[in-house]
Amino acid sequence: MPGYFMGVLHGINDEAAFDAYRAVAGPTIGQYSGKLLFQSAGVESADGDLSPIGIILFEFESGEQARKWYNSPEYQAVVGQRLASTQSDTVFIDV
Repeated sequence: MPGYFMGVLHGINDEAAFDAYRAVAGPTIGQYSGKLLFQSAGVESADGDLSPIGIILFEFESGEQARKWYNSPEYQAVVGQRLASTQSDTVFIDV
C-alpha cells in the first residue's frame, strides 16, 4: 500500500532560506522513490482553525518508505532549514 507525507505551510519567516531548503530537500525524496503528487498555494479553509497558505503531498511506495526518507541522513541534514524558515506541520498518512 502506498504511504504519503503531507506538509502544511502556515507561514514563511525567511523566504530565501525556505527556497534554499526546497532546493536541497527535493532531491532527497526521489532517492527514496517518493514522488510529488501536488503542491498548492490555492488553499481555502472550509471550517475549523486550519488556515494554511500551502499544502504539499508526496507519495511513497509505503508508509515505511516515507518514514525511511524522513529519518534518512540526507533529509535530516536539511529539515532544520524548513523548521527555522517556516511555520509548518507535517504528517505521515497510511492507507
